[in-house]
Amino acid sequence: MKIVVTSSGTTLEAQAHPAFGRCPIYLFINTETMQFEAVENPAENAAGGAGIQAAQFVVERGAQAVVTGNVGPNAFQVLQPAGVPVYLFGGGTVRQAVEAYKAGKLSTTGGASQPAHAGMGSERGAPSREEEIAALRETARELRKQAAEVMERLDRLGAGTSTEGE
Repeated sequence: MKIVVTSSGTTLEAQAHPAFGRCPIYLFINTETMQFEAVENPAENAAGGAGIQAAQFVVERGAQAVVTGNVGPNAFQVLQPAGVPVYLFGGGTVRQAVEAYKAGKLSTTGGASQPAHAGMGSERGAPSREEEIAALRETARELRKQAAEVMERLDRLGAGTSTEGE
């Protein structure tokens, strides 16, 4: 499977980047062979619409999934109809992100994990500490909501809340 991981560098040992639309590098990775291609993000320094441009770029290059720290609503609105799920990764190297993805340890997001224009005005797309904390809190809120919805559906289906096999 071909996935894309937002990255701060051009190798699998580079730190995964917390922002989708304004990350400096995308690593397109074949999860079966671990062969990869590092590509500069053409939308990183866009005056506006970076999320949309970045999402269109990764879709056009054949990404079947995105692994990133956060994704804004505009990018998500391009990725979702293209059938490209977004998996949230909390931090570490690109290799760790791929390993977590392959092990099924990452959850998909059902929507944007950042508000619109969260990357605007920040140095190379890196959020400030306060912005990152706010984004992580929003991600945690969204994940709690998704977990509650899943548990409710399991209860309705009579499957209960057993965690056997996890």
